[in-house]
Amino acid sequence: MTTTVETSAHLRSGGVRALYAGNPGAVVQRGLVAARSSSWVVVLSGFFEPVFYLASFGIGLGVLIGDVQTSTGVEVPYAAFIAPALLAVSAMNGAIYDSTWNVFFKMNYGKLYEGMLATSLGPLDVALGEIVYALLRGLVYASGFLVIMQVWGLNLSWTAILALPAVLLIAFGFASLGMAVTSYMKVFQQMDLINFVLLPMFLFSATFYPITVYPEWVQAIVQALPLWHGVELVRGLTTGALYPGMLWHVLYYVVMIGVGLIFTTKRLRALFLG
Repeated sequence: MTTTVETSAHLRSGGVRALYAGNPGAVVQRGLVAARSSSWVVVLSGFFEPVFYLASFGIGLGVLIGDVQTSTGVEVPYAAFIAPALLAVSAMNGAIYDSTWNVFFKMNYGKLYEGMLATSLGPLDVALGEIVYALLRGLVYASGFLVIMQVWGLNLSWTAILALPAVLLIAFGFASLGMAVTSYMKVFQQMDLINFVLLPMFLFSATFYPITVYPEWVQAIVQALPLWHGVELVRGLTTGALYPGMLWHVLYYVVMIGVGLIFTTKRLRALFLG
């Protein structure tokens, strides 16, 4: 054991090797093996939640509301308006679950990261591995939801296929930042703060109605939230209303991913290697 710790300490000495051993796949593989014994009911519930919203609001209220104007001025059926928003929410839910609750229990109760970092793995390996594992769930959720949209005729343009890499970007952003925030949680009651942030963001990020219904100062707050950028990006792709401003939404998530990765790596290093 002493030899192992001395060896891993030697491998981490200096430069990038102090953070990254080039093996985040080991963390992903460990997560997939552990998932075999997980409750698939919990996993599936995260997928069906936005599907139920789409069925209820899209079919029910859609009959009463009719067409809705997007931010680009395109008139689309109400179900086609909320479906891309719920697709973005689906990716967010999948990524958040694994990067917050799962990470919280591994960090505070399972003590898994202490064991991982006692090997040749660095904190960036652990962070990337956990985030990629969270992305897999986001990808599964988003792919299934996109198929449902296609079956229900809610993908209005061929560019809807580009929504798949877009939702991966969204999931990556939420997973990287979610893991960083979770590293500060010490008791599970604090995890309610995550839902306290996510729920209003889900309801008010132009998910069910255009952002123009708000006063300008409220619009500014909503536009600062990550989910709004995801909703606008995916909505533009599924309706075929592309515009140059969509690149700002992409840039928002690129910055979010970078900040989250740096934040998480430094936090893991301070917690377990400091």
